[in-house]
Amino acid sequence: MSTRTIRKLVKSDKSSFISVMSSAFAHDPLFVHLFGDPESDRKAVARANVFTAFMFDKGFLSRDEIWGSFDDGVMQGAYILERSDVGKLRHIIGGMLQIGRFIPLLFQLPFRVITHLNSYMQITRAVAPTLQHDYLVMIGVSPDIQGKGVGRSLLDHLLYRVDKDPHSQGVALDTENAHNKALYERFGFRLTAEKLLEQLPIYCMFFKKE
Repeated sequence: MSTRTIRKLVKSDKSSFISVMSSAFAHDPLFVHLFGDPESDRKAVARANVFTAFMFDKGFLSRDEIWGSFDDGVMQGAYILERSDVGKLRHIIGGMLQIGRFIPLLFQLPFRVITHLNSYMQITRAVAPTLQHDYLVMIGVSPDIQGKGVGRSLLDHLLYRVDKDPHSQGVALDTENAHNKALYERFGFRLTAEKLLEQLPIYCMFFKKE
């Protein structure tokens, strides 16, 4: 009998998070654009693992919410939610600590990847909603159990968290996957902008609380 639960992740969940999210995003358009196609590039998986580990560490330093879905104790999916109510001081401290975490990326990822990541951040932040809002950094489900309701339960969970946040007017996200865009629209997200990173389309979306 399945015992699926969703709980906040702790630092000891890092290896499971990297495994799940790297596999979930292996063929994601942005990951392929940044890190290469794992089917033809032997280094693609290693690059994706480095980046996913960085996002996990960054989430804890920034006081983001990192949640995972488990079945019988095995992680099946996860998400990182950047909260709107994190104080400025904590943002500053977290940002300073992130610099120390970011420096190793310069040696572990090609310079091209770093510049593309910077461009991506500039593009998406420029069109972010002006309302105070949460931001869905990433959400993913292990490929072998996709289509079995794990992603839906994680989305329901994060929207519940956003709804209970009195400081937030909604949640924004960016996706490069047209299939995911349609999925988010079914959950009430609306397209606010469509941008390009070179030839890669970026769909900027927002869910506004009622």
